[in-house]
Amino acid sequence: MPTHSLPDRQPHIRAPSPPGGPRNTYRGASPLGENMRKMGATAAVLVLAAGAAIGVGGAPDVAPATALTPPVAMTADELPTWQTNGIVHALAEADGVVYAGGTFSTVRPPGAAPGTQEQPAVNFVALDAATGEPTGCEISFTVGSGTATVRALEVSPDGSTLYAGGFFGSVNGTGASSVAAFDTATCERLPFPVAASGTVRALAASDDRLYLAGDFGQVNGQSRQRFAAVDTAGALTGWVANADEVGRAVVVTPDGQNVILGGDFFRINGANTHALAVVDAQTGANTRNYPLGFIETRSVVMDLTTDETGFYTGNEGTGGGVFDGRIALDLDTFDQRWRDTCLGATQAVVVYKKVLYSGHHAHDCSSMGAFPNQERYHLFAQSVDDPQLLGWFPDTNDGLGEALGPRVMAVSEDHPTDGRDFLWVGGGFTTVNGSPQWGLTRFADSPDTGNPVTPEAHAFSTTPGEIEVTWRSSLDLDDSLLTYHVYRNGGGTPVHTVQGHSLPWERPQLSFTDTDVTEGQSYSYRVRATDGAGNASALSPPVSATVTSSGHPYADAVLADNPQFYWRLDETAGNFASDASGNNHSGVHRGGPQRGVTPAAVPGPDAAALRHNGSTTYTYSDHGYTAPNQFTLETWFRTDTNSGGRLIGFGNRILQNSSSRDRHIYMTDSGQLVFGVYPGAYRTITTPASYNDGQWHHVVATLGSNGMRLYVDGQLRASNIVWTSGQNYNVKGYWRIGGDGMGNWPSRPSSHYFAGDLDETAVYHHTLSAARVAAHYQAASAPMDTVTQVAPVADTYVNQAAAGTVHGTHQQLAVRGTSRYESYLRFEVPQAPPGTVLKSAALRVRLTSDSYAGSTDDHHVVPVTGSWSEATTSWNNRPAVDAGQVLGTLSGADTPGSMHTVPLDTAAVASAPNGEIDLALISEGTTSLWLWSREASQSSYAPQLVLTFGAP
Repeated sequence: MPTHSLPDRQPHIRAPSPPGGPRNTYRGASPLGENMRKMGATAAVLVLAAGAAIGVGGAPDVAPATALTPPVAMTADELPTWQTNGIVHALAEADGVVYAGGTFSTVRPPGAAPGTQEQPAVNFVALDAATGEPTGCEISFTVGSGTATVRALEVSPDGSTLYAGGFFGSVNGTGASSVAAFDTATCERLPFPVAASGTVRALAASDDRLYLAGDFGQVNGQSRQRFAAVDTAGALTGWVANADEVGRAVVVTPDGQNVILGGDFFRINGANTHALAVVDAQTGANTRNYPLGFIETRSVVMDLTTDETGFYTGNEGTGGGVFDGRIALDLDTFDQRWRDTCLGATQAVVVYKKVLYSGHHAHDCSSMGAFPNQERYHLFAQSVDDPQLLGWFPDTNDGLGEALGPRVMAVSEDHPTDGRDFLWVGGGFTTVNGSPQWGLTRFADSPDTGNPVTPEAHAFSTTPGEIEVTWRSSLDLDDSLLTYHVYRNGGGTPVHTVQGHSLPWERPQLSFTDTDVTEGQSYSYRVRATDGAGNASALSPPVSATVTSSGHPYADAVLADNPQFYWRLDETAGNFASDASGNNHSGVHRGGPQRGVTPAAVPGPDAAALRHNGSTTYTYSDHGYTAPNQFTLETWFRTDTNSGGRLIGFGNRILQNSSSRDRHIYMTDSGQLVFGVYPGAYRTITTPASYNDGQWHHVVATLGSNGMRLYVDGQLRASNIVWTSGQNYNVKGYWRIGGDGMGNWPSRPSSHYFAGDLDETAVYHHTLSAARVAAHYQAASAPMDTVTQVAPVADTYVNQAAAGTVHGTHQQLAVRGTSRYESYLRFEVPQAPPGTVLKSAALRVRLTSDSYAGSTDDHHVVPVTGSWSEATTSWNNRPAVDAGQVLGTLSGADTPGSMHTVPLDTAAVASAPNGEIDLALISEGTTSLWLWSREASQSSYAPQLVLTFGAP
């Protein structure tokens, strides 16, 4: 919500008008758009036929679907556009030329830095809508005292005349009084003797009139309070719509019968109507009033636009609890159709093909069921029939001046030479989609060229005969419905294809259960996202899992109690916290907590934990929940901190500390655990003992009709039977682990963020009994396949180009075919525990974070048959290897920092002589692979031999 004062608000700007009435940006949707079922932003998916062909190395082979997700018909790919050195306040368009006005003095080409390649442009520039380049029409607006600015531009219905309004005293050196007119064909000024006594902030043209809005009290020497109308010769008409406060927006209805007014006012022609009114186009008499309350007292209308069936407001408020969003109203009744209550000062609205596009700095749309308070979004799209946010999210920054970002929008349709349609955006921004760009940007209806972001995936097996593949859905700025292809073991044909929706703040998990697998064998998977235009993401880094034959007792116990989500936290890289519950309610890591921490709380294949740093890292659910009054929190933790911290809880924000937070477990500085809720007052229970002893502990908290209960390691440690509810939230909330704001909670720890390890986190929206809590704890030590992770006792690499150099103490290993690098690793293989055999073996490695660490080649794991040592081995005395006996192959290791698991020939590992196995990594390719060695600064980065033992 803005904190600037009302007098500094920016003016209304609108698109030009066609003959016979105001031009609007509506054009009928395509048949496909009309027939598309409206899709929500939930995790619902539409399963497609498995096996749709798409090449692993290139673009999809299937015919592309609709390029943009209907009803969006404008891409989010910014086009090269000339820039200003200041703020653009006004846009208008005629015959493929876009006119921009504002407060600036120069323009420069796209990509040029401020102060370079600049050309004079004094508060005005005309640009080709299709190229973004100046046309040569040069008009300067100046003033003798103060800062000249162009606040409004409008083109006559026949396209022949450009009108300008603002605060200026001369045009090209000739006197003017804040209003002027120009021939669009010649760029010459036309006789138009209109004088306004104050700033003109908005203009609207009909066949025979020009309507003005602004700060003025007189026009052509006669009293007109904030709104006025002149004829095409510049003579003041008898039209009167006097307002008591600033006029900011004006638009003529498509039938030409009425004029819609917007601004700061509370009265029009003496009638009670705040910020919005409809008046007669001939007389100015009130047609429809909107008394105070329809729009909040501290809110104003900044912009107006129309289409064939409705008109739309852009609103801004000052202070807390104001109205900052958009309203759609029907033209036949002037009644509200819908209202958007997002917070963040809307400055501009325009309609194109039944979609309302808006410019603003929206920061909180939780009241609309969208994102909570967080970093700002500056551009939205919504159906003219429904306020739900559509999947169109190009973005700018706040930029210059009052830091409002975009301030004006206009559409150019059917360019005379290019043929495309363009959406132009002007304002005070200095970046667009993350790249430098000042004042102006534009988008086109085609082509859609942006690729979806690369999905993050995870694979695990807790059920015999199955591998579950999960991934965080991708993001595309103009395609909310994407298609995903899952590939197995490097194959070129997907084993699964599915569609799913995603938005920037909610990217739901998708999943695939692979049952075409063999127990005891390992499989790897990669996922690619494709949009409707055929733009494809890169393949996700490969993830792998070994098919269990004995199940997972702890996971079975958790899943038997139907959790809302179950984050096992076994991922070794990335920002995706996979949900194993079947509900696809995944989490998102923030701040880079350490993944792949061992030993985990619960043993099992590929078991790992998550380490939070106690200051900046946490994990949140991007799916919002209604605050439950019956729930169970469950997690494992390990710490020796003396600063306490919040382990898990509920709050109203995801990217900032929550302003409402409760239903949480936190640790005090002394290591005691506290479970708290806030039904209007702090209600907490605390364990007598402390648990910051560096050991893994299991903690469970429940709230329900039997009150509050807190269990540690399977035993009830604290309870209260009186308190049975938590805080009421007006909007959805989010579960977070690792940290959040703590406010004034009792025994508040020094740190609100937890420094320690978390694992096996689950939330249930019902209460677990004491017996089930104990059963979960006991299941963590139930017999099952055991996994042993063995670090190398020696490793090194050799380099053909440095033939005599020894690299045994280097923190990295390297592999390449030409010129050659080879890496060698030695592991001591432990004996199988009594009654078990080695069921699977794998080599786990992590790429370094260097930009050159990834490789597109295959790298083979083979036995070393010669002798070697860390201390003496170089290229010149490298050991012999058996290149013909490939024990495993590492493929797709093309992402720096990623971790990879290479299934190995189990029999070869099991039969290693004297319990010691020497492995070499070799390649025939030309790109180098760089891995962390056993000397890496973080032990979890070092190579590992992962051995799974179980019953024969």
